[in-house]
Amino acid sequence: MATVEARRTDPGEVLSRVESENIEFVRFWFTDILGQLKSFAVGKEELEGAFEDGMGFDGSSITGFNRIEESDMIAMPDLDTFEVLPWRGPDHKVGRLFCDILTPHGEPYEGDPRFAMRRALARAKDMGFDQFNIGPELEFFLFKDDKGTEVLDKGGYFDLTTLDAGSDFRRDVVFALRELGIPVEYTHHEVGPSQHEIDMRYAEGLRMSDNAMTYRIAVKEVAFQHGYYATFMPKPLFGENGSGMHTHQSLFADGRNAFYDPDDEYYLSDTAKSYIAGQLKHARELCALFAPSVNSYKRLVPGYEAPVYVAWSRRNRSALVRVPLYHPGKEQATRMELRCPDPSCNPYLTFAALLQAGLEGIEQGYELPEPMERNLYDLSHDERERLGIEQLPETLGEAIEEMAQSEVVLKALGEHVFTRYVDLKRAEWEDYRVQVTPWELERYLAVT
Repeated sequence: MATVEARRTDPGEVLSRVESENIEFVRFWFTDILGQLKSFAVGKEELEGAFEDGMGFDGSSITGFNRIEESDMIAMPDLDTFEVLPWRGPDHKVGRLFCDILTPHGEPYEGDPRFAMRRALARAKDMGFDQFNIGPELEFFLFKDDKGTEVLDKGGYFDLTTLDAGSDFRRDVVFALRELGIPVEYTHHEVGPSQHEIDMRYAEGLRMSDNAMTYRIAVKEVAFQHGYYATFMPKPLFGENGSGMHTHQSLFADGRNAFYDPDDEYYLSDTAKSYIAGQLKHARELCALFAPSVNSYKRLVPGYEAPVYVAWSRRNRSALVRVPLYHPGKEQATRMELRCPDPSCNPYLTFAALLQAGLEGIEQGYELPEPMERNLYDLSHDERERLGIEQLPETLGEAIEEMAQSEVVLKALGEHVFTRYVDLKRAEWEDYRVQVTPWELERYLAVT
């Protein structure tokens, strides 16, 4: 079993900063298995003890954690993640630390999503890979408020006009992320009205999982300061593109990109090909993780840029996986891009499962099929069938039943998280399935 690594940051460094910057409280952050951020505040007088022994809490009310009869948990802060929350202002500063969740015996808690990521990284290390780099691109919508979907602009992709009401907002998000130690590569208006993207620079797997959680709360907090509401709901507007989370991935060994091969026609190593093949082979099983809600499947439909066909390509953005074209001198940038995840997922579980599926491909020697450079949306159903191109599940119900049969996802999540996740998503699908929607009333009430 993977262990929680020793802390690199000296507790004294954090305590010294808390004192010198007059930080009264530090928030301990962790997530439930659905990816919802959880938090409690610790006063500065209690920090030294908390850094040594962690802070106990009742896990029975945290979604997916233990039931009430075995609910004692310990939140052990990861001191390497200490930052000051920029939206709390300079007068009453508040810090934050991500936590690993432990049992009362000090062992890693198997229901902690952060531990699922650590376990995947440990497997990669055992296989000779010392770094898993990941770069997700989280899109989101900015609405007037949380009561509806009134947009703030009619801008389009990369627009820089008065139509784009979010320019100042995006700038302030970048400033907030920088203060939180998260570098940003670029920002822009996305395809949909009032839709935006702010791209973080790639990072190592665990750090990027933390960064993705931080990004989502930072976007929401800055939106609130501007008087708006930001949502990572995959498909809030009918007839418009949904919000995706294209996810770039690569493996490194001894400081070199294990995905690069100068002698291959695609500049991809056998390692890269098997890794990509692993994600393609298990894509349907992974779908309930990277597209976790009923609404996710309103986005995963042909015609709105979200890929649904299980294939890979170099130029074709209708394929599930794209391999960006190689540029001489950029060997370290060789990577794959999975284009189907959405930003409402649990980053720890999703990134861990993607890594585990790729490692499974490497370990088992999966073969990568030929790339599909044609627009897959233009192919008929029969043509896709002849080419052996599968399609992602069309509903959460279908996706969760695919996942429920998956040995790879079970290995990635561990039995505790796997079982609870399947149960929760089955209940969510059943709740949705029995609803009577306005569409049904409008379609059927007057004619039947």
